[in-house]
Amino acid sequence: MAWFSAGISTMDDLFIHALQDIYYAERRIEKSLPDMVAKASDAELKRGFRRHLSETRAQIKRLERVFKLIKREPEGARCPAIDGIIEEANEIAGDVEDKMVLNAALIAAAQAVEHYEMTRYGALVAWARVLGRADIAKLLAQNLKEEKATDKKLSGIAKRKINRKAAARKPKKQQQTDMLDVLSGIPAI
Repeated sequence: MAWFSAGISTMDDLFIHALQDIYYAERRIEKSLPDMVAKASDAELKRGFRRHLSETRAQIKRLERVFKLIKREPEGARCPAIDGIIEEANEIAGDVEDKMVLNAALIAAAQAVEHYEMTRYGALVAWARVLGRADIAKLLAQNLKEEKATDKKLSGIAKRKINRKAAARKPKKQQQTDMLDVLSGIPAI
């Protein structure tokens, strides 16, 4: 179902659809994080992705509690936005040969996911409050808080080291040219 479909006529409908959307997104993210752990070469980044996988699993459990509170079975609604973000991240990661540049790309991809999640959780928290469900808002706010913290940690890793190291890398062709320049200055024996 699209975000502005005819099937949404009340605030409750909108809330449920957004809840199903983020549930689908979290499940999709849970499946993609192990691949990000495997692709990351920086130890701190790997640990961060592993920690976020654990958080994602806890977030899914909170979402399932929300579904239980509204007396609905946990169900995802296909989310083309998160599918697109993850697909783009996989394409970019597949094209990057240099491990440090790949780390920078992985951080950017992860932050795109985090920002999507923050927008959805922000709306859901606000809507839960308007609908008089402070209990649900509290659960969703915990997920939102974790997403914001993850985004901040990723920014820190990128700023502290990954982006700088990635920027210092030279393309393989440039490295070969530099080596030839060095070798051409060595006198023949």
